[in-house]
Amino acid sequence: MTTLFLLVPVALPVLGALVYLVFGWRPATAWVSAASAAGVLAAAILIAVEVAAGPRTAIAGLLRVDALSAFMLIVIGAVALLATAATPAHLRAEIDAGRATARTAARHSVLVQLFLAAMALAVSAADLGVLWIAVEATTIVTAFLVGQRRTRSAVEAAWKYVVICSTGIALALLGTILLNYAAQHTPATAGLDWAGLVASAHTLDPGVTRIAVALLVIGFGTKAGLAPLHAWLPDAHSQAPAPVSALMSGVLLSVAFYAVLRVKVIADAALGTGFTRILLVIMALASLLLAASLLLAQRDYKRMLAYSSIEHMGLLALAAAVGGPLAMAAALLHVLGHGLAKGVLFLSAGRILQTTGTSHIERVRGLAARQPLLAGCVGFGVLALIGLPPFSVFASELGIARAGFASGLGPVTAAALLVVLVIAAALIAHTSRMLLGSPPEGPGAATAVPRLPVTAGTALVAGLVVCAAIGVSAGPLSALLHLAAEILTGTR
Repeated sequence: MTTLFLLVPVALPVLGALVYLVFGWRPATAWVSAASAAGVLAAAILIAVEVAAGPRTAIAGLLRVDALSAFMLIVIGAVALLATAATPAHLRAEIDAGRATARTAARHSVLVQLFLAAMALAVSAADLGVLWIAVEATTIVTAFLVGQRRTRSAVEAAWKYVVICSTGIALALLGTILLNYAAQHTPATAGLDWAGLVASAHTLDPGVTRIAVALLVIGFGTKAGLAPLHAWLPDAHSQAPAPVSALMSGVLLSVAFYAVLRVKVIADAALGTGFTRILLVIMALASLLLAASLLLAQRDYKRMLAYSSIEHMGLLALAAAVGGPLAMAAALLHVLGHGLAKGVLFLSAGRILQTTGTSHIERVRGLAARQPLLAGCVGFGVLALIGLPPFSVFASELGIARAGFASGLGPVTAAALLVVLVIAAALIAHTSRMLLGSPPEGPGAATAVPRLPVTAGTALVAGLVVCAAIGVSAGPLSALLHLAAEILTGTR
């Protein structure tokens, strides 16, 4: 039974993809994606209960799920359920407007299911090699989703995504090879198995390991949207369909950062905490400063959300640099809170684009008067994103700040918080212009707009409610976060 549970998060989306391949996208199959995501979430919760007593393995040790993996599976399932619950209404609107066909919707659904399977495999992998393959698979699948609209901008964004992320993944592959070389020259010959690498980390050659870790952190950091190889993210997230943007920003970036965290555990045991701390601090501050500088004068609300994702990945990098149980638990809580809030905002942005025909901030006015429920979701989503209570991002950012000031990184933490305040002000200023005021002339000026579909509205509200509930009390997640933080600090 345990083996079956471990296979479900990967196998269920693959089964969903087969359903769409055979039957296509139609009313009878429109909700298969949501059912698949709900199954992944349910299996993840059961796995989290199971691994509380210790890690579980399956398929001759190829899959190994511990508390950290179980938490990431919950994040994948929760954000995927949010995105796929809003997908049928999004696709119907695209088909009605003539921008998509039933065949496009079927292809979209197949790729999304394979995307979920690849991400679930990445966080369930027992060794670095399988993780690398799974992350590379997400690049291949999502490239087609980014270019789904087949406009010039979408195709350019897809190619940019493939080129830059392939560069990063190539660096990660070189790092994987070097780390494997170092592991083969230890008494235990650990190979690429996570548990074996951690156990034999103290015997790894420091010189080779240092180069390998730098390549792995920069390589997987590219997929996580961290500077300096971040340039693919704004284009890809702004051109992808809204449900795909929600999944890429809310889950894919975090899955890539999960790989960085796993590598950091090995690096800290082999080299001490100083090497990865310096590397992550540099990437964190660079990402935060970049996001702030480009958000101040941003004119496109989808790109605004994309640059915000770079900011939050920078905060996760800062938390990883700080280290310690509090910082790691806060980082994981931040992953979930950011995923839910960003999922709500990208889905809302997709609806705004469908009803106004523009992604320019200046051309969207009076949204609160014309679409109050949608405007409310956008407004509260931004408040959740900038870390206002009671949303969980407030609790996670507070935890990161407390850990940062207590760890000797006070000046770095203070600088990061100052940049975060600037970003928050920019987000509020841009969003308030969209929600308030009178509609402008031209695109977005129509007063009669379609109402937000019930299913989509329910998904958006539910995402915000869960984000707020977790901020008030993590509840059963607290024990899982504690166990996962122990894994990341090498105490378990």
